[in-house]
Amino acid sequence: MLTTLKNAFKIKDIRSKILFTLAMVVVVRLGSQLPVPGVNRNYFAQWFAAQTGDAFNFFDAITGGSFLNMSIFALNISPYITSSIIMQLLTIAIPFLEEMQKDGEDGRKKIASLTRYVTVILSLIQATAMTIGFGNQGLLVKYNALNVITCIAALVAGAMFVMWIGETITEKGIGNGISIVLVINIISRLPQDLSQLFKQFVIGKAPATAILGAVVILAVIILMVVLVIILNAGVRKIPVQYAKKMQGRKMVGGQTSNIPLKINTAGVIPVIFAMSIMQTPLIISSFVGNSGTGVWAEILNYLNQQNWCDPKQIKYSAGLVVYMLLVIFFAYFYTSVTFNPMLVADNLKKQGGFIPGIRPGKPTTEYLNKVLKYIIFIGAVGLLIICVLPFVFSGVFNANVSFGGTSLIIIVSVVLETVKQLESQMLVRNYKGFLND
Repeated sequence: MLTTLKNAFKIKDIRSKILFTLAMVVVVRLGSQLPVPGVNRNYFAQWFAAQTGDAFNFFDAITGGSFLNMSIFALNISPYITSSIIMQLLTIAIPFLEEMQKDGEDGRKKIASLTRYVTVILSLIQATAMTIGFGNQGLLVKYNALNVITCIAALVAGAMFVMWIGETITEKGIGNGISIVLVINIISRLPQDLSQLFKQFVIGKAPATAILGAVVILAVIILMVVLVIILNAGVRKIPVQYAKKMQGRKMVGGQTSNIPLKINTAGVIPVIFAMSIMQTPLIISSFVGNSGTGVWAEILNYLNQQNWCDPKQIKYSAGLVVYMLLVIFFAYFYTSVTFNPMLVADNLKKQGGFIPGIRPGKPTTEYLNKVLKYIIFIGAVGLLIICVLPFVFSGVFNANVSFGGTSLIIIVSVVLETVKQLESQMLVRNYKGFLND
């Protein structure tokens, strides 16, 4: 990775792209510190500290602390991420959008444009809900029409500007712009979280205890990073043989290829979906300022991640079991939405390809479905190991941090993908230079 980065800086074009990307990252972090006009910046910090649950921890992590600081980037990239997921699901559900996606580059540009419009709508809804919902409770210094409109406009403009930065990095920077913005936001919180862990388990302890605590913290982090790398690199390659055919006077075809199926086919989406469902009741309860009583309060305790794996109240770990089942369900669901074995089988048949030992057509579809069922389960189990470990340490040792398995999966995945893009850009440039010579 370091070698790739070092070689990339030797190439002027790629060096310019890297420096441009770094400049955009600085802009994002500066914007995360600029307050919204007319807002009491201490309100959310005090409100956040008073919450018994951790429903907003991940949201604050992906906004890089902007939400807690109530800056103009408080919504950050979250509306765009939600919009992208919605459009991806609608593309499968609505035939018109599915045809548009298949319509080459023009179709993808139209879908990207629709995604931006949906982002604007979601940003407006979220900004309005936050401003009106918290405005008269102390969020706004003066709760009047002018301050409400100013706050909403600032939040929506901030979300749109972050979206523009992400797309600009994709076009003029090293690529993968939205993901890079997301990763930078998450990484910005890591020093604070690591500092909190070391204060809790290392600083002020006996030398032997401090050394053991530091070793355990570093070992757990390294282990999780390694697991994420293995999970992302895991691929099941299905061999494909292409039949020979006459083309003019020549015999063409007969090549051997493969269909690479990633073990973690759905990425981090199942975790995000499962987390959203589990946290929605907690978020609604926090907004209305009512933690509930009786049965409702007990349900919230089961959904609260802080209660999972706690030896003192082990019954609430049933909520963790529900979370794990949701992750497995969404791993199968999202893969079924984004990967169509029937379409793959039809394309193979049209191109004269077949899987050795499997007949083209329906048998190929059934074979792909069978393979998918196994690898999806393996990928879901891998996701669960990475995501559940932080809950275990949090419950047993009371080590509360804003980042967890989900954040590490995002960071490692984006870093690996960015390095691959840099390598491909360097390779393309070398080919161009060779051809020009």
